Amino acid sequence: MNKVYSDARAALADVVRDGQTIAVGGFGLCGIPEQLILALRETGARDLTAVSNNAGVDGWGLGLLLETRQIRKMISSYVGENKEFERQFLAGELELEFTPQGTLAERMRAGGAGIPGFYTKTGVGTVVADGKEHKDFDGETYILERGIRADVALVKAWKGDRAGNLVYRKTARNFNPMAATCGRVTVAEVEELVEIGQLDPDEVDTPGIFVQRVVHNPAPEKRIEQRTTRPG
Repeated sequence: MNKVYSDARAALADVVRDGQTIAVGGFGLCGIPEQLILALRETGARDLTAVSNNAGVDGWGLGLLLETRQIRKMISSYVGENKEFERQFLAGELELEFTPQGTLAERMRAGGAGIPGFYTKTGVGTVVADGKEHKDFDGETYILERGIRADVALVKAWKGDRAGNLVYRKTARNFNPMAATCGRVTVAEVEELVEIGQLDPDEVDTPGIFVQRVVHNPAPEKRIEQRTTRPG
């Protein structure tokens, strides 16, 4: 039952390969598995498809993997905080599958639940619907969206035990629960590591059955994406 690895590099050593689809939790820089992203960069794996709300910022988060050209394709909903993301996309160097935010969350949730696809009204009549099956229900048009099943999922939690049960903290929950379920191999980075039995079952957000590996990072950097101040 002990799923804890000595560090992020060891946890990814034998599961990450070229050409994989990697789901990554987080929203902006909130709730990102920063040590796992650094370890992913160190593996040198290339031609990756990254499934994440966004690609961090220049110089941090998934932005680090854009700099090293390890990401071939992004499936995401937002690109606004990363100039290198914008540059690569506009230059035709990066493939991008824009997905509405709620649809992206549901695609990951569906993949984790074994649901291959679902219909939604979101995106009908826009470029999001191009090339997708359309179907009418009760006089309304819907488009078919495919569930996402990732080869590897990297998530960040506040607390976790050695069996992989996870608790997220406030807004850092964001995309992490969905990402955790959709990975064939899910690796969780936790700030507080506790023994099995110390977590109240009612507090557990992601059951350990979805998590194969755990890494303890007691001192995350938690960089601020945008700092706004006013005179005192």
